[in-house]
Amino acid sequence: MRLNKYIAHHSSYSRIEADKAIQDGYVRVDGEIQTNPATDVTEGVSIVYVSGKQVSPRDKYTVIVYNKPKGELVTKSDPKGRRTIYESLSKEYKHYVPVGRLDYASEGLLLLTDASRVASALMESDLERIYKIKIKGEVTPDIEDAMLKGMTLDDASAGGHSHSKVMAMEFKPFIGYKIQKNQPNYSILKVALSEGKNRELRRFFAHF
Repeated sequence: MRLNKYIAHHSSYSRIEADKAIQDGYVRVDGEIQTNPATDVTEGVSIVYVSGKQVSPRDKYTVIVYNKPKGELVTKSDPKGRRTIYESLSKEYKHYVPVGRLDYASEGLLLLTDASRVASALMESDLERIYKIKIKGEVTPDIEDAMLKGMTLDDASAGGHSHSKVMAMEFKPFIGYKIQKNQPNYSILKVALSEGKNRELRRFFAHF
């Protein structure tokens, strides 16, 4: 297993944080400093230390549920000084890793865990993600067709963040949807997805 993956799987370090710790010389494997994130280690055999603390495989982990309000970012810090979830969470959860993200203007249930491997497993799973959304205008037959069959966009920049580099996007068929209000001025839906791509719903509906 790659050293950076080992550290991310068995500690609170993200893969990026593990890379930085390794490259900065804070990681020892079997007593030797290693600065290459791709160094091969053997789980249960190699002895790995990060900043003097041993990182070992563990069976126990914790997952917490946080009800994120609007106006908070799911990140450790923001260059613009906007509020983050970690300013609302207790200090004991500052090292927890979020399972996916909700954007600044969204609110709802967010899972966080002290095990990066658990976060990765959940994000890569087909676990249902259910959203209640409000859109401008009516839910048209074309929208319903795309929700049922999925679609691919060469340009999915509409609805994305202005600095996002994501352009093309493939949208899987929704697991399900329920139209709660359908009016010319605005509509309200409940939708269920099996994935959580970058601003996926905003991009999907912005296309229409």
